[in-house]
Amino acid sequence: DKINMTSIFNNLYHCHKLQESLLSSNSGYSNYRGVLNWCVVMLVLSNARLVLENLIKYGVLVDPIQIISLFLKDPYSWPALCLIIVSNVFIMAALYIERKLSVVRIVLSRGCVSVGGVLALSVFTILFLKLYSYRDVNKWCREIRHAKARTLSRSHSCPSVHKANGTTGYTHVIYPANLTHRDIYYFIFVPTLCYELNFPRSPRIRKRFLLRRLLEMVFLMQLILGLIQQWMVPTIQNSMKPFQDMDFSRIVERLLKLAVPNHFIWLIFFYWYFHSSMNFVAELMQFGDREFYRDWWNSETIPYFWSNWNIPVHKWCLRHFYKPMLVKGVNKLGAQLAVFFLSAFFHEYLVSVPLKMFRLWAFLGMMAQIPLAYFVGRFLRGNYGNAAVWMSLIIGQPIAVLMYVHDYYVLRCVL
Repeated sequence: DKINMTSIFNNLYHCHKLQESLLSSNSGYSNYRGVLNWCVVMLVLSNARLVLENLIKYGVLVDPIQIISLFLKDPYSWPALCLIIVSNVFIMAALYIERKLSVVRIVLSRGCVSVGGVLALSVFTILFLKLYSYRDVNKWCREIRHAKARTLSRSHSCPSVHKANGTTGYTHVIYPANLTHRDIYYFIFVPTLCYELNFPRSPRIRKRFLLRRLLEMVFLMQLILGLIQQWMVPTIQNSMKPFQDMDFSRIVERLLKLAVPNHFIWLIFFYWYFHSSMNFVAELMQFGDREFYRDWWNSETIPYFWSNWNIPVHKWCLRHFYKPMLVKGVNKLGAQLAVFFLSAFFHEYLVSVPLKMFRLWAFLGMMAQIPLAYFVGRFLRGNYGNAAVWMSLIIGQPIAVLMYVHDYYVLRCVL
């Protein structure tokens, strides 16, 4: 009894011990799930207020007929469809540059709307990159063959790829048996820009997976169009007067107001394109390599973001542009700058040609990533670097959008 009384007394008396507060860095505490949930709740509530404010001020602006009219209001508003069909019937690798230039001429000379022009040039840019890779890989295989290599297994002719979804009984192809219409058309339709003689193949088509991706594609596209009509268009229209008056404080306010819907739409588009759409096509074509993106959201540096958010383009640049420059004696910094320059060119090309105006905002925005990458890599680390990457994504895109809209408005509506 005395022992029990002593232990009870000690438990009641000794109520303090040497320990750190939970929010101190030395406490070792790391379970902040409740704080994360609180952030999510606050984010939902704050954006619910914005949605309600938008509905009260503008009413319901979502109009599917208006979207359809963008493509049907004149005979030249959909050059992309005809050009895609014709090119996929008569495509030949030797004519890829001529094809691409013909699309540019049609988009510039005909009265096509900007949406159709963007889709047309996007498709033919992808086609250009694919055929460039097709030519390069077959050139490498031909050189190996002419050098009388002992074998032309895929490990020698092309970089090997991990078969994430298993293998099937597909025949192993070696050069030049791959030079068939079936082979090139399969490559054109699979979601990759880098050609291989033997792609990793999934064993079967998963119908439930395919249906989920299809439903995601339909729903998210409607959501994107609705958010553009209901949220972005009114904000952009209200931004024209501050630009005309050069009211800097109002311009900044409009920029910050546009940043939220623009960023949401960009994130939804990322999921729609890189996850739903690419996985849908890959599943349909039984294409096994599904690494279309990596964990770019954890980026602590600008180069890490650009090398992980769009894996197909990153692989193409690395394989067909960056490494060949290193082989030719260009130093790493020069090759990296050249890759940024190439990316900046295509960003500007896909915007300026459909809008039929030359402003360089997309090009300058991409080139501005170079000093930003140096600053973030030199002075910011860890969470600070990640925050800087997110800030560049959230603020940088609305600046370019407003600049293009302002210039387009001045050229089309004022002059």
